Amino acid sequence: MTTDLIDLRAARTADCEALAGIHSEAWLGAYRGVLHGVDLQKMITRRGPGWWQGALARGVDIKILSIADVPAGYATYGPCRLRNTAMDGEIYELYLKPEYQGLGFGRALFDNVRETLAARNLKGLAVQVLSDNQSARAFYKAIGGRLAAKSWYRLGGKRLELSIYVWPEAGD
Repeated sequence: MTTDLIDLRAARTADCEALAGIHSEAWLGAYRGVLHGVDLQKMITRRGPGWWQGALARGVDIKILSIADVPAGYATYGPCRLRNTAMDGEIYELYLKPEYQGLGFGRALFDNVRETLAARNLKGLAVQVLSDNQSARAFYKAIGGRLAAKSWYRLGGKRLELSIYVWPEAGD
């Protein structure tokens, strides 16, 4: 138990059920109407507690955000996989349950992960987001992200545009 309202920490095996729930709620909120219903449900179903256990076992970096001891969001992160961004770090996913969005908790999680990556000497940060996810794009822009590139992703026969935002190191 913590006495702080906001707790940001590495995810543990005991968090896998909560991670699956956060993922499900956040994806339904963000992608309903953007992705076909069947494709969306497949993506959510495959990310059950077992998937999260496997991710932790493989060493995936997952930071969990708890508000008053209630898991509210998570981020996965590590070295940048995106070519041509000149960024060393990447946030692969950052999701909050819908009821915690727009209250500053996403920024707290983002900033904490950015500091973690910088402490690992990963300079600069990139994030990739579906271009149709207007709320995510607005969030990343509001916290200083610069749209650096576009990419494409194919899901269920549908071609989806991705927007890549970057945060270079100060002075870059």
